[in-house]
Formats: sequence, C-alpha cells, structure tokens
Amino acid sequence: MFLSPTNGIVLNTEFSLSLKTMGSQNVLLLILWFTVVAHADLPGTWELVVADAGIASMHTAVTRFNTVVLLDRTNIGPTRKLLPKGHCRRDPHDAVLKLDCYAHSALLDLKTNQLRPLTILTDTWCSSAQFLPDGSLLQSGGDLDGHKKFRKFTPCEPTAFCDWEELQKPQLHEGRWYATNQILPDGSIIIVGGRAANSVEFFPPRHAAAVQFPFLAAAEDNQMDNLYPYLHLLPNGNLFVFANNKAVLYDFDKNLVVREFPPLEGGPRNYPSAGSSAMLALEGDYSATTVVVCGGAQYGAYLERSVDTPAHGSCGRIVVTQSDPVWEMEDMPFGRIMGDMVMLPTGEVLIINGAQAGTQGFELASNPCLYPLLYRPEQPLGLRFMTLNPGSIPRLYHSTANLLPDGRVLIAGSNPHYFYKFKAEFPTELRIEAFSPEYLAADRANLRPALVEAPETVRYAAAFDVFVSVPLPVVGIVEVNLASAPFATHSFSHGQRLVKLAVTGAVPDGSGLYKIGCTAPPNGSVAPPGWYMVFAVNQGVPSVARWVQLIS
Repeated sequence: MFLSPTNGIVLNTEFSLSLKTMGSQNVLLLILWFTVVAHADLPGTWELVVADAGIASMHTAVTRFNTVVLLDRTNIGPTRKLLPKGHCRRDPHDAVLKLDCYAHSALLDLKTNQLRPLTILTDTWCSSAQFLPDGSLLQSGGDLDGHKKFRKFTPCEPTAFCDWEELQKPQLHEGRWYATNQILPDGSIIIVGGRAANSVEFFPPRHAAAVQFPFLAAAEDNQMDNLYPYLHLLPNGNLFVFANNKAVLYDFDKNLVVREFPPLEGGPRNYPSAGSSAMLALEGDYSATTVVVCGGAQYGAYLERSVDTPAHGSCGRIVVTQSDPVWEMEDMPFGRIMGDMVMLPTGEVLIINGAQAGTQGFELASNPCLYPLLYRPEQPLGLRFMTLNPGSIPRLYHSTANLLPDGRVLIAGSNPHYFYKFKAEFPTELRIEAFSPEYLAADRANLRPALVEAPETVRYAAAFDVFVSVPLPVVGIVEVNLASAPFATHSFSHGQRLVKLAVTGAVPDGSGLYKIGCTAPPNGSVAPPGWYMVFAVNQGVPSVARWVQLIS
C-alpha cells in the first residue's frame, strides 16, 4: 500500500507498480482524477464571498444586524482599502505611513457582500473584545498607543452609519496585548492576562488597580505560552482558565483559585504554541460542563524559529464539573496549530484553518492544513473526528472563523507577515470565504426548518413559544439552541457558547406551522445577557437564526 501525497488516497501496491508503465501525462491525469473524486466524497462546500476585502482580518465578529466587523492592526503600512476622503490619520508609530489614509477595519454586509471602511485610531494589534449586553462590541488593548485603550463599536442597520468610538475614559489599568475577554453573568467584562500582565481587570472597572492572578505567571515558560488564555464561563458562575498546559477554576469575584485541574499532556497549547479550545454545548439541567483543547505546537518551535517542526494532533477533553476530573485523550487525523474551533448550531464543533508545522508568529509556519474537521461530541472515543472537504486557500497566522446566522462559517484573514506581502509562498490573504457544513447540503433541504416567529426579547427562566415550518413532517424533537456571537482572533473565539434550551414537542398549530414551547436559560451563568442567534434544529439541520436578546 502507499499513500498518495497529492490527496491521501490509499492505493494498492500492484496498481502503484502499473503507474510506471504509464506516460507522465497519463499519471498526472490519473492523480487529478483521484483528487477530484476524493474531494467530491468529503462533506461540506466552499464559496468565495468577497474577492478582495482590502484588509486582512486579524479579528472578526458578527453583529446582530447581520454585518461582520473586520479588524486588523493600524501600524501595518498601506492596506488595499482607503478611508473616506478627509479621514486620514497621523500615526507616529507606523514605520511606513505617518499620514495614513488607509482603512484597517471594515464592515461587511452579509446580505450584499459589500464592505465599507471603518476608522480605527489606536493600534489594535493582537487585542481582544467581547459584545456587551446591548449588542455593542467592546474592544480592548493592543500595542503602542492602543495598549491601555478601550474602544466601542455600536452596530447599526447596514443602510445606516456607525463607526468605532475611542473611549477616553476609562482606560485599562495595565497594558493588554494578547489578552482574553469574557462576558460575565452580570454583563460586565473580565479581561485576563496579556504580555507581561499576569493579572485581571474588569469593564466597567471594579478596582483601583489590576488584580494579580498568579496562575498566569506559574503557567508561563521561557517562550511565554500563557498568552491569549482560554476562558470558559461555567454554569456554576466560575471561570475555567487554561494557559500553556495548565488549568484552574477561578472565582473572579473573590480572586480565588477554587480548583486546580490535572495538566494536559502533549506540550503547550496557548500562544505562541496555540491550538484551540471550545466548551461543548450546555444542555439538560446545565450542571455538567465539558471543555475540549486541540492541537498546538511542540515546545521549542517558537524559540528555535522552526517552521518545519510537526504540530501536535492530540486533543484533551475534560468534564470540568466532575468531582475528580481527568483529561480524556484522542488524536485528530492531522496535527494542527492555529486552528479555529467553531461551535455549530447542532452542538458539533468545526475545526478549521491553521498549519501542520511550525508555530505562531510571523513567517513561522508551513504545510497549511486545508482539511477542516468535524468534531462530533456524542460519538464514542476514536470516532469523533470526520474529515471534511478541503479548501484551497491557506489560512495561517492571523486568520479567523465565525459562525453566521445562516449556518455557514465565515473564513477571513491570514497574514503571516509583518506588513502586507502579496509575493510570497503564503501571501497576505484578502479573500473572504464561507464554508457550508454538510447540514446545508441540497439533499437535506427538506429537513431544514424555517424559524418563522420568535420573540425579540426573552427574560431568564421565562417560558416562550417559537413557530417553525418544515417541508417534511416533523419526526422527533426540534431543538431550539442559542449561539453567542464571539470575537474570533488568534485561534480562539472569546465568549463562544451554545446553549440548548429545554423544549416541548413540536405541535401543529393548524396553519401549517409547528409550535415549540421553550424555557429560557435560568441565569447569566448559563448564558450571559446579550444578543444570541437562535436556531431551530431539526434532525441535525439548523434553520436560519433569528437574533434574540436575553435580559434579566
């Protein structure tokens, strides 16, 4: 047997020997045929959404108006999108442009796929963000003049005008570069870590200074590996914090580590060695919480500037609410660094983007991982990963992935260079794509529900009804699931969560619709206040979401 390097098809030895008797042109045609057949058999489809966005999106977030905020850093020289006339900015920190007339942020309208430039004034390089309960995006930190800055983007209808607002007050107590943000049960934001910042703070501010968090210092090694820590708010109100290969349960109100978890084997998992992490769907009585951490670079790859060191392919899964939790280990089909883990409306996880060798950093990775994976949590150990249809565009350092209201996943960014560089093996990437999971395939269209009616505002623990239509008669339970809109950057989606609501059976209402009774999450620890995409899911096929605001 041998493995074709082109497409991974296993051929038998007798057939491989027969290739020697064929002409080179026929061999190439045969390999091409196998490639097409193999790719056609894999689930999922790709489409080009924007041929040239003008900027490479290092940070991406979807708003409740079905627009997408694209954000790069500011001191990066010229992009390919100009600011409106009269909106140039002076930037003493830009090595190329002191008078900068180029956009470093843009807003994508998902209905028209058109973009308009946004104006960002201070540097957002490797910054962090989270949506506030009112739907505005609070953005924090960065480098240079953005190190202690808060910014806010209050989204609007695509036909209206809205732009970034630089907040003069408050400012961050400590500079935050490579920090992670998480919305809390009361709607405030915690900002954790960052380069040379082993502390936490809050928005709105709770204290006169940053609160020291020694765990982050303990997790740091001589190549850092504690930046962009993975944060997951648990239904018990505490915060699961993962950095390097260590994890704790953190009571942020008391600044107290409640529990230490066993180390995760397989090397460092956070920046600059990052894999990714996701908290699996919350369901039932919301008492059990499972976290998954996948991939990462081998220790030393960053120090040695090694682009060829193979990435880890291991995943650790832990039920953090158990009395004696342990990591359950399994391997992905591919080693992967810089992959994004996207919670799908079904509760499955899409793992996409990244590389199979190297580490995070400028021009430090190779061998792009073009094959997405579907992680199926309900399958037994060893059967959870499904390889999906590969893309054709490498998405390496500074790429993003975000769930869209129609169930697709938006793929943007990839700029492994300090400035924009288009003549390179892995050039700066301005194209935006969408990946459609198998649940959007044409042969499942008859199962796809339409969420015809849902309330725009829901209170905690309240009972409410939604109405759906389905082409074929409903068999079994139609789920109603709440998906947050996270802030995606550096292989982690800040604030990502999926909450499966308690529902009744779908009952025909006599007008061709089905009525489903739902119960809202009990409190802000299960689902913090804010705007959520609400999906009806019928036999694994999600509807187009409606936006619903969850309030106290």
